[in-house]
Amino acid sequence: MGLNMRGLSAMVLVAFLCTQMPVVQASQSDVIVTVDSSSLRFSPSEVTVQEGQAVRFVWSGQALNHNAVADDGLFDSGEPQRDVDYRFVFEQGTAGEHTFVCEPHESVGMVGLVIVEPAPAIEIEEVEDSQDTPSVSFLASLILVSLAAFFRNFSEE
Repeated sequence: MGLNMRGLSAMVLVAFLCTQMPVVQASQSDVIVTVDSSSLRFSPSEVTVQEGQAVRFVWSGQALNHNAVADDGLFDSGEPQRDVDYRFVFEQGTAGEHTFVCEPHESVGMVGLVIVEPAPAIEIEEVEDSQDTPSVSFLASLILVSLAAFFRNFSEE
């Protein structure tokens, strides 16, 4: 019986931890900027995003090395390379205009602009609580019960 309760406790704990881990991946709302190698330009050279949205700088198989570096230091795709897939999320507080350049080709006009608009305001509705007692989530309740059972079984051995 103790082994089964321990297994259940472990599964609940793992499930809880998995729900707390951030997942980093490209989003469908990412704005993609590539390189037009025939004219040494970013394509598109100007994009508009909202705070919380990402811009991906993507190119591969280029004859020349490129990078994307913000003039204000906000983002930097690294050393110029022929193959790049760099993603930058414009967090809260980054609203404004951010000029960026390809360092090796800045002198020939390989520059771009990211316009970041403030994130839309989120209205929070106040919910009146009819009870003065605090509530505990279902998941937290499961974890507490599992831990209590684990420690009870552990202390009996």
